[in-house]
Amino acid sequence: MYKLLKTEGRAKRAEFTTVHGVVQTPVFMNVGTVGAIKGAVSTEDLENIGTQIELSNTYHLHVRPGDEVIKKLGGLHKFMSWNKPILTDSGGFQVFSLAKLRSIKEEGVFFNSHIDGRRIFMGPEESMQIQSNLASTIAMAFDECAPSKADRKYVENSVARTTRWLERCNAELKRLNSLEDTINKEQLLFGINQGAVYEDIRIEHAKRISELDLPGYALGGLAVGETHEEMYHILEETVPYLPKDKPTYLMGVGTPANILESVDRGIDFFDCVYPSRNGRHGHVYTNHGKLNLFNAKYELDDKPIDEACGCPACRRYSRAYIRHLLKAKEMLGMRLCVTHNLYFYNNLMTEIRMALDEGRFAEYKKHKLEDMGADIP
Repeated sequence: MYKLLKTEGRAKRAEFTTVHGVVQTPVFMNVGTVGAIKGAVSTEDLENIGTQIELSNTYHLHVRPGDEVIKKLGGLHKFMSWNKPILTDSGGFQVFSLAKLRSIKEEGVFFNSHIDGRRIFMGPEESMQIQSNLASTIAMAFDECAPSKADRKYVENSVARTTRWLERCNAELKRLNSLEDTINKEQLLFGINQGAVYEDIRIEHAKRISELDLPGYALGGLAVGETHEEMYHILEETVPYLPKDKPTYLMGVGTPANILESVDRGIDFFDCVYPSRNGRHGHVYTNHGKLNLFNAKYELDDKPIDEACGCPACRRYSRAYIRHLLKAKEMLGMRLCVTHNLYFYNNLMTEIRMALDEGRFAEYKKHKLEDMGADIP
């Protein structure tokens, strides 16, 4: 159940109640693709840095270790030892981005595994079955993520097929939730709006999928090649046609600035690999912008990454020490950077929620964007 607590312009402050707990929104979902955050971050670490919801990927867990293996072990929550909500991406994006050989048909997609090359078929029913085996809190519909600059006719056909696939996903998940051996019989389905950068296609698709009255809706196929301005324009035009009383999720986005701008346009769920990926390469976020700890100027810097940060890395270690670990290829350096970045993102969302609660989001956003553009000491 989604309860809207407050609004400021189009920005929404809400709470989303699930079988695995309540999620305060706006929220950033920490991305653990294969059931773990890349960078040696444990489930206990996620709890300590204020993670509300974790995201894992259907495709990756299907090819390794196998969703049936995870089901036999009691589902993904038990497998990971994580008792808060989990959202599983449908696998659609990976099918279209990782598979070099694929064949799209009405039934679904034939493709080759990026790990061992074996032939795999995935369609709406298969994606729902895998996600049901994983027993995640939220299952995403199987869709085609068409390139943002694809030909209009291709996008029209792709979106029409994605709509048909969504209807099949909805029917199949209802069936799976009714089965006796299903681990999570309260699994929720989020539909995905597509349409590349064609606002009229996006709007029509939003209207159509809203009729299904699903527990939540996502916008997919953004941050995949279009400019930030184009993405913001699509949000401005499309979000008003999605249900205001349901969570709205912008998939795969993004930078702290992207999140602030998107909250302002009505988005309340986010995920992105940036904090963990950048952290693994020594790029860390601060309240005054991003810094690269490999830079020589931090060799003798005894300050924490961010003096205003309360994460485990900043409470104890210096930029100089973490830089040394990274240069020495010591795993602890990567782990500290990833932990810091995830804490920074989770804390950013806490600040956003507080600003919305207090009716000062516009002011907060303005100052935050200015601060993050400042020079880092």
